[in-house]
Amino acid sequence: MAELNHISDDTFEAQVIEAEQPVLVDFGADWCHPCRQLDPIVSELADELHGKVKVAKFNIDTNMKTPVRYGVMGVPTLILFINGEDRERVIGYQSKKRILAQLEPHLKQS
Repeated sequence: MAELNHISDDTFEAQVIEAEQPVLVDFGADWCHPCRQLDPIVSELADELHGKVKVAKFNIDTNMKTPVRYGVMGVPTLILFINGEDRERVIGYQSKKRILAQLEPHLKQS
């Protein structure tokens, strides 16, 4: 099972923007029921995409600068960063199949 990185405002630049491989950031909160429902899917994605994409969790309640910077208006929000750029967003609870359908075109390009 791939390990999920937990990132913060302080580590976002180094862990996401400067990353050599694509990074999927799961913006969520402990109080968010859809976020908790999405957690097992995010873990499965981390396993399935291991070696291609780094998957990271970001708690919006304890780190507020980065969500504002990227216009995260609701949770859960998944953002795929490639070469430090916001390339794709998945907002709200979605099935794994739907998330992969949105991500895969970008991963083939990277």
